[in-house]
Amino acid sequence: MTRTVINTDKAPAAIGTYSQAIKTGDTVYLSGQIPLDPASMQLVEGFDAQVVQVFENLKAVAEAAGGSLKDIAKLNIFLTDLAHFATVNEIMSRYFEQPYPARAAIGVAALPKGAQVEMDGIMVLG
Repeated sequence: MTRTVINTDKAPAAIGTYSQAIKTGDTVYLSGQIPLDPASMQLVEGFDAQVVQVFENLKAVAEAAGGSLKDIAKLNIFLTDLAHFATVNEIMSRYFEQPYPARAAIGVAALPKGAQVEMDGIMVLG
C-alpha cells in the first residue's frame, strides 16, 4: 500500500521529523497538533483559545487529506491539567456531532512549547 504525505499551510508546519498526516488507503493518521497559529508559529494564549486552535489545525489537515472532522474515527487528547476536561468537551461539541469519534483523554506532565493541550487522530475516508 502506498503512503501519501499530507501537508497544508493552513496548519502549523511540522517542527520535527514527522509529517502533518500520512494517508494509507482510506485511513489518514493525523499527527499531534498543538495550539500554534499557522501564520506566526506562536502558541495562542488562554486555554479555551488553545483548544479552538488545535481543532482548527486538525480541521485544516483533515481537509487537506480530503476529509473533515466528521471522518475522525479516533481522537486522542493530551492535557497538562485534567481539570480542563469539561472545557474540552464543551468546545469539542462545537466541532463534532453524533456519532462522536472514539476518544481518549490523557493527563501528561508537559507538552511541546509549553502547550496545555495536544490532539492527534485517525481519520477514515469513504
